[in-house]
Amino acid sequence: MDSFPIAGWIGLGSMGTGMAKNIQAHLARSSAQPLRVFNRTASRCIPLEESGARRCESIALLAQDCKVVFLSSSADEAVLSIVEQIIESGDVEGKIVVDTTTVHPDTSKVVSARLARQGAQFAAMPVFGASPAAASGTLLAAFAGPQDVLDVLSPLLKGVIAREVLVVGTEPEKALLLKTTGNLMMASLMQVVAEAHVFASKAGLPEATLERLLELNFGPVAYLDSVRMTTGVYCPGRGGAPWSDLNLAIKDVGHAIEIADKKGVSLKAGKAAFEGLGKAKEWANGEGKVDGTDRTLDSTSLYGVVRQESGLDFESDLVKARDSQS
Repeated sequence: MDSFPIAGWIGLGSMGTGMAKNIQAHLARSSAQPLRVFNRTASRCIPLEESGARRCESIALLAQDCKVVFLSSSADEAVLSIVEQIIESGDVEGKIVVDTTTVHPDTSKVVSARLARQGAQFAAMPVFGASPAAASGTLLAAFAGPQDVLDVLSPLLKGVIAREVLVVGTEPEKALLLKTTGNLMMASLMQVVAEAHVFASKAGLPEATLERLLELNFGPVAYLDSVRMTTGVYCPGRGGAPWSDLNLAIKDVGHAIEIADKKGVSLKAGKAAFEGLGKAKEWANGEGKVDGTDRTLDSTSLYGVVRQESGLDFESDLVKARDSQS
C-alpha cells in the first residue's frame, strides 16, 4: 500500500481520535506513509504520534503535505473555517477533502462548491456510531461524492474505520441529509427507551429484564441506548466522558427540525426528544453542575429528564453511588 497518497487528519476529538488511530495503524501495517495530524490543542496529537503519525504545526502545512485530508469537527462554523484555511494554504488543485463531521446539508453543499472552484474534490462522509465504535473501527460510514474519490479512499474505509460504507450518491449534501434523518430516528428511539425504562421501574419490572428484551428483540441500537442509561453513561461523573456529547445531539436534531419546518413535516417524536435534550442541558448547567462547572452529559441524558418528569431524581441510584465515591 506504499502507493497510497499521503493522508492527513484534522480534528482529534473523541470520534476523530478513534478514526485517525485506526487509519494510522492500517497505514503502518501496510508500510505506507504515516498519517499527518493536526489539532488545535496540540497535546491531543501525542497518542497518534506515539503510534507513528506525524504532527503538523498548522492546517496549512498539513494541507500542502497531503493529497487526502480528512476533517472531524463539531460545528458547521469550524468546518467552514478549516476549509478556508486549506484553500488559503496554497495550490489545492487535485486534492481530496473528506468531511466526517455532522453538519447541515447546506453547509456541505457550500463546502463542495467552494473547493470545486479551486480544483479540489470533496466528499461528505458522516458516520453513525458513538466513540466506542470509532475506537473499534465499527462505525457505519455514509459516503457521498465522486466515484473516483471513493475508489481512492476505499482502502481506508471498510475494515479500517467502518464496518460498512453506505454509498448515498455523488452529491455530498445527500450524505448529510441521510445522517440528519438517522439522528432524528436515534433521538426518538432514545426517548422511547428512556420512557420504557422509567415505566418499567415504576411498574415493578426489573431493569435487567427489560434490557434483555431490548437486546433480544429490538436490535443493537436500542440495546446500547439502554446500556448507556443503566450503567450511568448518560450522566458521566467527575472526569468522565460521554459516548456521544449532548450538545452535538442538540445541534444535530436541531438541523432535522429546521429542515422539517421548512418542508412542512410534523415531527412529534423528534420534537419531544429535542425538548428532552434541551431540558437535560438545563439540568447540566444548573442543578447538575460539578464543582461549579457545567456537567458534560451524554446524548442519552434525556433519560434523566424522563425520570424527573415521572417523580424520580435525574441521577439514578447507580450514578449517585458512583459519584459519592469520586
